[in-house]
Amino acid sequence: MPQPTAAAPAPPNHPDAEAPAPAGNMLLWILLALAAAFAVWHPRAPLATLQLVDWQTIGALAGLLAVTQAVERSGMLQATAQRLLARVSTLRGLALLLTAAAALLSALVTNDVSLFLLVPLTRVLATQAHLPLARLVVLQALAVNAGSALTPIGNPQNLYLWHRSGESFLGFMGMMAPTVGVMLFWLFAAVWWLVTRTPIALKPAAEAAAVQPRLLALAAVLFVAFVVALDRHWLLAGLAMVFGVFALAAPRVLRGVDWALLATIALMFVVLRQVAELPAIAALLRQWPIEEGWRAYLAAILASQVISNVPATILLDGTVRDLPALAAGVSVGGFGCVLGSLANLIALRLARLPHGMRDFHRISIPFLLVCAASAALLRLG
Repeated sequence: MPQPTAAAPAPPNHPDAEAPAPAGNMLLWILLALAAAFAVWHPRAPLATLQLVDWQTIGALAGLLAVTQAVERSGMLQATAQRLLARVSTLRGLALLLTAAAALLSALVTNDVSLFLLVPLTRVLATQAHLPLARLVVLQALAVNAGSALTPIGNPQNLYLWHRSGESFLGFMGMMAPTVGVMLFWLFAAVWWLVTRTPIALKPAAEAAAVQPRLLALAAVLFVAFVVALDRHWLLAGLAMVFGVFALAAPRVLRGVDWALLATIALMFVVLRQVAELPAIAALLRQWPIEEGWRAYLAAILASQVISNVPATILLDGTVRDLPALAAGVSVGGFGCVLGSLANLIALRLARLPHGMRDFHRISIPFLLVCAASAALLRLG
């Protein structure tokens, strides 16, 4: 029998298959052009520009991306997806399960970490069955924005506002619960509306993915050690450990890291923080009566659409005196534009959707309008 001259490529859901490049980097190029425009318009020293970047966030994402790649290549996600599809029979049931898991996890382990766990799993599920991948991922992005708003540790803006408010952990949760309840109600209504209750159609069975327990165990140990390092503010030591171990034990893991995502997020800090510093923005804040009430709430939503909800929180904190309104506004403001929350961008990049921005905004903008109006009525009531 003649022998093939080259090995066949691994199937798409195989852990050794090379990750497809994300389709397009339009946002990256836009941010790069804006950063260049700012460099010409308001020149800064290189060191001052670098100081605009939140390197703690970039470093944390880099380590998590490396660990996520290792988990994917271990074959664990493929095996988990097969077991999940054997137990869930309808598209709506699967969507409800994944969305609820995203919302719950985001309240406990932050919105970004929950996406790193669930979006790759969802992508693998879509290689084994005919699924509306774009809708599932967008719903997960909405879910982590909603669920993470409940607890002080769910997202960065909550952590900042919690320390500012002086509330207890449970007191802060009580303050956020009404807004989060509205967001979760519309979230599951969106799942019910957007995902049909039809049986899941499996794709032809591909080669079974062999689980690599050593790589999975290595990823688990490094994940725990990296989280501990972040908690102790040992970022550089944690990154050296993660990247050093993978460079020696599994170099292909590092080749699969989405470096363009890290560059995009770094440029977001550079551009959006300079936008927030513009004199016109400061003058606008001084002129508008946004100290409290619905005006503060609306200002937080609108600012989040332009400069993302974490910078919007810091920017408005000096003007807005109504912390509950500010907290509710930046939470709802995570919906709508992809820039509303860093989690939106992470979800789209992890999913590698060919038309991710378009699919995201078709759902997220109407969702923002409904949630914003409903939460405003709740506050006014």
